Amino acid sequence: MATAPRPRTSTREPEEIARRLTAWLGRRLPGAKAVNVTVPASNGMSSETLLFDIEHPQPPVRSCALRLAADPSAYTIFPVYDMPRQYRTMRLAAERTGLPVPRVLWLEEDAGPLGAPFFVMERVAGRVPPDVMPYTYEGNWLHAATDEERARLEDASLRLLARLHDGVPAAAADFLALPGEGSPLRRHVEAQHAYYAWVVDGLPRSPLIESAFDRLASLWPGDEGDPVLNWGDARIGNIIYDGFAPAAVLDWEMAALAPREVDLGWTVYLHRFFQDLTESFGQHGLPGFLRRDRVEARYAELTGHTPRDMDFYTLYAALRHAVVMLRVAYRQVHFGEAAVPADPDMLILHHDSLRAMVQGSYWDRLGYPG
Repeated sequence: MATAPRPRTSTREPEEIARRLTAWLGRRLPGAKAVNVTVPASNGMSSETLLFDIEHPQPPVRSCALRLAADPSAYTIFPVYDMPRQYRTMRLAAERTGLPVPRVLWLEEDAGPLGAPFFVMERVAGRVPPDVMPYTYEGNWLHAATDEERARLEDASLRLLARLHDGVPAAAADFLALPGEGSPLRRHVEAQHAYYAWVVDGLPRSPLIESAFDRLASLWPGDEGDPVLNWGDARIGNIIYDGFAPAAVLDWEMAALAPREVDLGWTVYLHRFFQDLTESFGQHGLPGFLRRDRVEARYAELTGHTPRDMDFYTLYAALRHAVVMLRVAYRQVHFGEAAVPADPDMLILHHDSLRAMVQGSYWDRLGYPG
């Protein structure tokens, strides 16, 4: 892991994007220039981020971040990038909850200026728990923090999630309802089925992912509860922190109406993904951080809602993550960075833990509560 090449994240030319951005900004804010345009090295493989400053006598803000939909010709991670939906979600979450969502400034739905739709928001200073190398590895600010400091960060992050779920009436977020028939959870899972079918179209299928879908059906919750606005990518790696307090909540592209536990399962599992990976490379990691039992108990204290069926929802999180990882792997194959092995399940980095969840042994192995 430490020496594996990082997959490419963009096929765009930064200099060309900077030139076109300056031209667009001058039309939105006459006399303005985009300066210090940079593409972060940590850019993801879904939508892309550009950072820039506005040079103008009276700018609405000085420092900005731009979220640009993925280049449709670059083997995208997701089939659709709905930038207006993200823009609207961020405004709604900020207005209804008071959460530290970055101030959104402009939405551009025309693909002409930069090659794809985008929106611009205020840039927030702070630090983010790293994904590469993961924050569970030694050598980063969160790993080096004290137990008390990490406990403060954990609690503040769970408070953020509770405020989001409690603060936005479902009716106000009905534009996030997924298409299809049945309950919001049924629609959410069916959307993942459709995404998986898109990922493997014309490519080797994953028996492990398909067995996980079958296992989900057998664990289906008896009471799904009322849907709430789900952040979608609810993890600490999508929060900018000022010290150990959240300063900005980022990455709303997977937001949806769904049971609370969809977000909670993602929060719990994405930490376990990094922790398992760290242990597999012989490091201790942060086993006492974001423990499933503590997350569930604290969320219940904050909201009055006791999380239910978390075996289902953590499996669902691991399954969703596996589909994304399979798409990322097939993207590497497309660009000649990897080859398809005889067993396509090996393309899923967490295949062992996903298989253990399907078999019902994962949390037992950890001595649950985990």
